[in-house]
Amino acid sequence: MDSQLSPAPGPPALVVVAHGSRDPRALATVRALLDRVRALRPGLPVHLGHIELNEPLLPDTLAALGDREAVLVPLLLSRGYHVKQDIPEMAAAAPARTRLAAPLGPHRLLVDTLHTRLTEAGWRPAATDAERRTSAVILAAAGSRDPDAATDTGRTAALLAARLGVPVLPAYASAATPTVETAVRSLRARGRHRIAVASYFTAPGRFATECAKAAPGTASDPLGAHPLMAELLLHRYDEATTRGTLKPALATTG
Repeated sequence: MDSQLSPAPGPPALVVVAHGSRDPRALATVRALLDRVRALRPGLPVHLGHIELNEPLLPDTLAALGDREAVLVPLLLSRGYHVKQDIPEMAAAAPARTRLAAPLGPHRLLVDTLHTRLTEAGWRPAATDAERRTSAVILAAAGSRDPDAATDTGRTAALLAARLGVPVLPAYASAATPTVETAVRSLRARGRHRIAVASYFTAPGRFATECAKAAPGTASDPLGAHPLMAELLLHRYDEATTRGTLKPALATTG
């Protein structure tokens, strides 16, 4: 259950803004992640709001907060329409005094989580120069028509490549190219036959499942409720709370 809404004074509430999914595993994963956040920061009011598909919806969560201060942290991995339009518009329509934090990515904690998930799935570092020359990773993301989203995903791919010591090629489940299948063909044409897919999704769902099925070998689990993800949510919250007096979200997105 979400923490009980209270008018008592204290730090600004943390409202984690998830996209929402028809896959029941997604909501269970998000709730488990919020429990980790609460364990890391006892006394911080932590709430959940969805953009669509799941309850509670963000407008309902914000309405329940009344005119309290709140920091909205998108459980999203890059900039795009939801971060630039949907969330600010919902926040502006609510009485709560809100600040919109940055999306989660790119950030080194995401790279650390991706590396951990790949290792859990069986990925091992290239042991020889020959293995390095034939190895690669596909960073499978949801996709967006917003070029800033592709920029952010590309930066995460570059950080992960530096961490792994092999090329990392972004690929997308929708709205952008290449697809995972196309990325696999491209890498194989360049002599990269030891290919793993890193699941760049916050929780299980249709896109994550489809990308994993397209993997020619190792495919990691989504980022999920990893402890580093909870640390990252709090990091984005702390960043936003240090930017001065809280204001309506539409005034803070420039």
